[in-house]
Amino acid sequence: MPDLAPNDPRQYDVLADEWWRPAGAFEMLHWIAEARARLIPPAARPGAVLVDIGCGGGLLAPHLHGKGYRHVGVDLTGSALSLAALRGVTPVRGDATVLPLGDGVADVVSAGELLEHVPDLPAAVGEACRVLRPGGLLVLDTLNATLAARLIAVELGERLPMVPRGIHDPALFVRPDRLVAECARHGVRLAVRGLRPSLFSLVDWLLRAALRRTAPERALWKVGRRMTPTWSTAVLYQGRGIKSG
Repeated sequence: MPDLAPNDPRQYDVLADEWWRPAGAFEMLHWIAEARARLIPPAARPGAVLVDIGCGGGLLAPHLHGKGYRHVGVDLTGSALSLAALRGVTPVRGDATVLPLGDGVADVVSAGELLEHVPDLPAAVGEACRVLRPGGLLVLDTLNATLAARLIAVELGERLPMVPRGIHDPALFVRPDRLVAECARHGVRLAVRGLRPSLFSLVDWLLRAALRRTAPERALWKVGRRMTPTWSTAVLYQGRGIKSG
């Protein structure tokens, strides 16, 4: 990794080959994307649009198959958008704080693993809510601004061989109460819950890192859902809310 500041978006160009590499640097983001997709129901009307802010390499796309949405992905990183387009995502290059989209164009807005990377949280939340139509659904996940989140995601997590160093700036982590309040300002009543890896998934992930498997695409054993809801929002949490009409 070049000597870049924490949370520098240029890291994602350097890591472009990791988006879809089995057991790559973004493996856990695949798990989180699958958990986020479970919050999204099938489209309620023909031509429904899902706007995926911070879509990265299009990790949400496989989990939306058959749900009936036109999947529009917005990201700053051109290399990531090129990969997302290969997964059927309509790519739009843009900043999460100034989305190049009209008001109320989205039936669903997804903001997955995004808000802890955005320096201007109110602007990003305002834009996500602006492009959401009345009655539309907002889903998101992010890291809490706690000592536990900093310890697990940064101090410990980024020391593991499969996690990029400097991918997070803990100063940008987001308290749930602040996020709920920001969404409420724009007519979205957000409910939050914690999210964590399942025990078997976490052990499998850590063992594969420790053993440095020669065939890392194969888990040590078969597991079901990789992420599971939890009562604690201390580290990672999901949000789901409907925009008022």
